[in-house]
Amino acid sequence: MIEDRIKTATKQIKADLIISNINIVDVFNLECYVSDVAIKDGYFVGIGDYKGEGIIEIDGTGKTIIPGYVDAHVHIESSMVTPIQYSNEILPFGVTSVIADPHEIANVSGVDGIKYMIDMAKYVPLDVYIMLPSCVPATSYERGGAILTAKDLKPLYNEENVIGLAEVMDFPSVLSCNKDMLEKIQNAKERNYTVDGHCSSFNINMLNAYATAGIMTDHEAISGEEMIQRSRRGIHTLVRYGSVCRDLPNILPSINERNHRLLCFSTDDKHIDELTTFGGVNHNVKLAIQGGLDPIIAISIATYNTCACYKLYEKGAIAPGFIADFSIVDNVKDLNILDVYKNGKLVVKNKTLINKISTNICSKPEKLVSSINMKKISKDDLAIDMKGYSKANVIEVINDGIVTKKSIEKVSVNSEGYFEVNVQKDQQKIVVIERHNKTGNIGKGILKGLKLEEGAIATTISHDSHNLIVVGTNDNDMLKAIDAIKQMQGGIVIVNNNEVLASINLEICGLITTDDSRAVIDNLNHVNKMIKKIAPKVEINPLLTLSFMSLVVIPEIKVCERGLFDFSRLDFIDIYSE
Repeated sequence: MIEDRIKTATKQIKADLIISNINIVDVFNLECYVSDVAIKDGYFVGIGDYKGEGIIEIDGTGKTIIPGYVDAHVHIESSMVTPIQYSNEILPFGVTSVIADPHEIANVSGVDGIKYMIDMAKYVPLDVYIMLPSCVPATSYERGGAILTAKDLKPLYNEENVIGLAEVMDFPSVLSCNKDMLEKIQNAKERNYTVDGHCSSFNINMLNAYATAGIMTDHEAISGEEMIQRSRRGIHTLVRYGSVCRDLPNILPSINERNHRLLCFSTDDKHIDELTTFGGVNHNVKLAIQGGLDPIIAISIATYNTCACYKLYEKGAIAPGFIADFSIVDNVKDLNILDVYKNGKLVVKNKTLINKISTNICSKPEKLVSSINMKKISKDDLAIDMKGYSKANVIEVINDGIVTKKSIEKVSVNSEGYFEVNVQKDQQKIVVIERHNKTGNIGKGILKGLKLEEGAIATTISHDSHNLIVVGTNDNDMLKAIDAIKQMQGGIVIVNNNEVLASINLEICGLITTDDSRAVIDNLNHVNKMIKKIAPKVEINPLLTLSFMSLVVIPEIKVCERGLFDFSRLDFIDIYSE
């Protein structure tokens, strides 16, 4: 095939496809120029005068060709659909590759979950590159459905499209030189693979330690200053804009021609409704251009930079020797996708996917559809004993992000000494129930910010261990929601007055469904409508916010199945406050 491509480049044999007189985005020199493009066997083989040298020829006059976008870091599970449905939805936006971390499903089902995502991805034209989850569980402070050691991960490097080690979020294990964690990092480095970081609220010494360990990316930078600190240490910043974390606008003013090479774009978490409306990192590119960034730099960040970061050396550019993943767009400023090509083949025509793949092509493994294994919960299990105190450590939601504030507030206490929900003060009960191994562990807390006036919300999407998390204004509705989740074997439930108002069944590990994207979106719209009914004054996304309230690796205060966790102390604390 290399011989054929060389002969095509020198016009000895015909190209499979010639696109003539098209405006080419040059990610190397950060400029555009007009020429012909020749493609053979899924590769670019020539740029120059090739008109008349192709089996198929397209006139590109007035149009622009750009490399296929690459998402530098995404959890496909966050879309609530399978890799097959994800591929169907993202390709029309010009995203031809994603660097996926199956961290969520791994925390529920371990190696079986990872292999399920790898196997599903084999059926799609989208290139799904896998980073092996480094922290299952996310930290030593909590437990999910699996524990993955370096020994467990090592054989998975032989799986197709595995290219590195995913976000190392258990920073205490890195800083204390935990043997197993260092072995995970070393196993990836020995293969010359990229190791992703997770450097939320890191100081300079912590960044130095991560860089020293060979951890060379981070998607937790929230400001230009943090981005520059990482760049100075050779750490690639994956600039996020997804459904949850939207750091791009804050980092954008610090991006320029001198420092952009160590930047990539990522979505991290993207719900299916936003995915089908705005796409993935293509949206990051558009927002960056609208914010004043040079269009060619914005495109380069989402293409060549990401491929270089993850050592995908045959991707990310319109140039001979590179894989022909590309889009035809109207112009470099508006970047409206017209057609999308994958490996030189047309997959999207006039913004429409040519061959939509059915999720039913894959079976549902029994191990993954029976993921709720918990003890029966009673009202007594939900009670919060204030131990004679009237003040409590409250989890306060900050805006629409995943960072919380620890507030000490006076709370309502009944005659028996237990916390009572106070709707007027926006103080609700939040409970995390271990749902993997029937341990009976139940963590409790008081949450402020969701503004529930009645009812309860429950979900098995609770990062990162994905235990059952429920917030409510009364115990009866919370118990009803818990029971509904158990019956469904995972998903999202909205309850009021002992009635299930809306639900989404996420039968695969309580995280994703094989249902069609449209059905999921319709159910999600109904869920959001019912949330508005029980929380009419809420200004944030309650589902997204709730799903991150058990993520103990993010400041300042969270609740997991073992209890209330203070990030600043890296330890559990009491709910009541002296």
